[in-house]
Amino acid sequence: MDPSRVRRYLERLGVERGAPTLGLLGELQERHLHVVPFENLSVHLREPIVLEPAALVDKIVERRRGGFCYELNGAFGALLTALGYEVTHLAARVKTGPLFDHLALRVDLDGGPWLVDVGFGRFTHRPIRLDVRTPQSDPGGTFTVTADASGDLAVDRDGEPEYTMETRPRTLADFEPTCWWQCTSPKSHFTQSLVCTRLTGSGRVTLSGRTLIRTRPDGRDERTLGGDAEVLAAYHEHFGIVLDTVPEVRAPWGT
Repeated sequence: MDPSRVRRYLERLGVERGAPTLGLLGELQERHLHVVPFENLSVHLREPIVLEPAALVDKIVERRRGGFCYELNGAFGALLTALGYEVTHLAARVKTGPLFDHLALRVDLDGGPWLVDVGFGRFTHRPIRLDVRTPQSDPGGTFTVTADASGDLAVDRDGEPEYTMETRPRTLADFEPTCWWQCTSPKSHFTQSLVCTRLTGSGRVTLSGRTLIRTRPDGRDERTLGGDAEVLAAYHEHFGIVLDTVPEVRAPWGT
């Protein structure tokens, strides 16, 4: 990324540029989760998803949108690299899903590998160590990383499995076939549902279809929105997303 694009990305996150330290890395990750929503609107708006750093960063910085794992971690990895961090793309499978089902980031810093992920919805808020086998506390829960006989790493949250990842480096191009499948297959959960969600200071706000959900430590409340104007206003108010039309779950491409 050129310096102006880095500056605008940081401005969206509300973070000042500094030396590539662990403290800054944690601040960047947490701010990303609060500011840039996890959303699959492009799937139903028939917008192409291009897994190239320039296109991914443009969507987040210039178009003020979010995305799903390939987009969010792809763009965030480009930002971290521009800031001087050593970043590796890792392929992961979610529970029993296929490899490349998820893209996570490894950041090597302060003598160890760190797992960084801004593209998995409810997950860690800050980096956790990939080489530590004891439980690690995080605002998002208690996380445990274990290695299997093949060397793959499994990540659990509060005792429940989240995903298993390879340790070999991957490129964004490696994720293109599965990204295409996620956007087009009737079996993909991204084609079956519509979601936009982000962290808040008190929990999480989610727009699932036309249902607005606020989750807090003391519970959650749901409200079904009315007409299109109310839905579009909710996207703008809660996620900073400006749309011309309301996204609706549509049949996958080619069906």
